[in-house]
Amino acid sequence: MSAKQRNLAPWAWIPTLYFAEGIPYFIVNNISVTMFTKMGVPNGEMALFTSLLYLPWTIKPLWSPFVDIIRTKRWWILAMQLLMSAAFILLTLSIPHPGASTIAATSTPISMFTFTLILFIITAFASATHDIAADGFYMLALKPDEQSFFVGIRSTFYRLSSIFGQGVLVYIAGVWEHRTGNIPMSWIVTMGITAVIFSAVSLYHIFMLPKPTADAQRLSADVKDKAGEIISEFGRTFATYFRKSGVWLAIVFMLLYRLPEAFLLKMVNPFLLATPENGGLGLATEDVGIVYGTIGVLFLTIGGIIGGIAASKWGLKKSLWPMAACMTLPCATFVYLSMSHASNLVVISTCVAIEQFGYGFGFTAYMLYMMYFSEGEFTTAHYAICTAFMALSMMIPGMFAGYIQEMFAGLFGNVASYEWFFWMVMVCCIATVIVTFFAQRQVDEHYGRKNA
Repeated sequence: MSAKQRNLAPWAWIPTLYFAEGIPYFIVNNISVTMFTKMGVPNGEMALFTSLLYLPWTIKPLWSPFVDIIRTKRWWILAMQLLMSAAFILLTLSIPHPGASTIAATSTPISMFTFTLILFIITAFASATHDIAADGFYMLALKPDEQSFFVGIRSTFYRLSSIFGQGVLVYIAGVWEHRTGNIPMSWIVTMGITAVIFSAVSLYHIFMLPKPTADAQRLSADVKDKAGEIISEFGRTFATYFRKSGVWLAIVFMLLYRLPEAFLLKMVNPFLLATPENGGLGLATEDVGIVYGTIGVLFLTIGGIIGGIAASKWGLKKSLWPMAACMTLPCATFVYLSMSHASNLVVISTCVAIEQFGYGFGFTAYMLYMMYFSEGEFTTAHYAICTAFMALSMMIPGMFAGYIQEMFAGLFGNVASYEWFFWMVMVCCIATVIVTFFAQRQVDEHYGRKNA
């Protein structure tokens, strides 16, 4: 391979690889929420089952060592992409058609979507495995200086996949629904577009992903010895993690720091879509795609960028309190929206932008804390375990968010249900404050600060 080809090669596959990495994640964890809500599935069942779909990202450290030794990273990437393409095609062909009256009454049973959920589960496990392989492949296919150069590129295209998934696809579904009045058909069309695009990207990667010599199958002939060695090392990694100083405080911090946001995120789209009679803002589906899927994601990204700059200047210890405040206080914007029942898109967009900017800014401290706690002999493996707790911190509250909102509807009526729910989210901010107080006392004052 010539020097010119080596220079061009990363541009040929890094943008598309990380765009492809994001699409199934956002389909499973975000689009599913909007789709089930529009199909009339009650909030309780919707939130429970869509939160359970997060499980593969929670437990992916359990099989990540085997992705590392069985076959090549390139093989895993292509195999998972082709599997997800097949799942998207089957999703397109199998989306149920609940009746208009059933949808309007929000009484569509989740059992009607059993096959849809099975396909989402397959996609979730394939996507989590693809994440492991893609990140490993990135490090094997690029030299250290190239890895540094392209880290911003990969993040950018992952964010673009978020805008495409939560913004463009939701907007397409909304426009189709608006023109035809057929909600199930709008999601069939949306999933069909997803299947075509993702399948095209998968086929593109068959020819464009490089074959680095470092990406070799590591499983030797002595399979039993190798498997035993992997299992032994895997057990030692977990054992050393739970013997680290301050491990239980770290776990509690990772589980509770984002508690308000974990409840909030699961119910944002149902709140935006619900009619005013049911306590929501009554936005059209395409408006949700613009307000939350595009403007929200944009300000989330900006908040993360500014958070990174601030953290490098202040360090983790000084960052924790201002970032915890930004993680919690902007949740009050949804209290305001639920009380005022705002209908002006500019006002709604501004509130969503403020909340998402605060989340992006505050999340920086969370990521930095995980990196801080993971330092040591098994930095990479321990960080992977931390990300499992990160996923768990979103999954568990999300499972109950819908039932809590329905409980408030039963106690205070539909109109006030979301208002009470968002007040409950504000109360959960106390948990963030408490864990930040204890965690901040344990952090080295110089960690994360540039030129410290």
